[in-house]
Amino acid sequence: MLAPIGVMPPEVLFQVEHVSRQYALPRTQLFGARKLVTAVDDVSFELHREETLGVVGESGSGKTTLMKLLLGLEKPDAGSVRYLGESLRHEVQVVFQDPASALDPRMRVADIIVEPLRVLRIAGDHQARLAELMDAVGLPLGYARRYPHEFSGGQRQRIAIARALAPRPCVLIGDEPVSALDVSVRAQILNLLEDLRVGFQLTLILVSHDLSVVRHMTDRVLVMQQGRIVEEGATRQVFRSPRHPYTRLLLDSIPRLRPSGVAQIEQK
Repeated sequence: MLAPIGVMPPEVLFQVEHVSRQYALPRTQLFGARKLVTAVDDVSFELHREETLGVVGESGSGKTTLMKLLLGLEKPDAGSVRYLGESLRHEVQVVFQDPASALDPRMRVADIIVEPLRVLRIAGDHQARLAELMDAVGLPLGYARRYPHEFSGGQRQRIAIARALAPRPCVLIGDEPVSALDVSVRAQILNLLEDLRVGFQLTLILVSHDLSVVRHMTDRVLVMQQGRIVEEGATRQVFRSPRHPYTRLLLDSIPRLRPSGVAQIEQK
């Protein structure tokens, strides 16, 4: 659909066209052929600047593989993934699910956060950038001298977010960024991501199986099942009037509070 006269269409950052990715399973016989499993199957979509996109589905639906393709960590077997028309994606960073395993325990926080600046050879005052990022994620600058094991899970995720923001990315991908955290700190990290998205004018991709998080955080959502996108649309519309049976099944499984205050899964 064409934009109205006088209105510029939003800039397309990612163009994903007919992308597929397969993996070979281990051999079950010495001379037998290795079977292939399709993780992503003929997926196409666009991501626009400053959009917040949710990618949802059960385990094994292809969410994580799609994220790796967007990051350039893996190459598609078919189709193309292009960022601003190019195959390189230096302006895309990621926050992983488990901050404890994502941070090098032998490095101080200061070195963890500025490491992307060194690796990417980004010039500038790295110490000033460190101070800016520590303040942005709500941690005192003095904490930069400590090691990851000295922090709580929520604080470690703040450090991981600061590291991801260090090279000034345009796109931030969150791979289940709050699922490994205590319930009490999940809302804090989600609110932080929203504040940073606005403050740094980020485009956010949120990969999650938690539909309540996606409903709260995103503008648009992709629903994946067995490697395919089975539904796509504005988050509010998809949650209000899902078209695909699989989307309805996912929404029906969201835990809801009954009058007793005990979270149960409502069956419709």
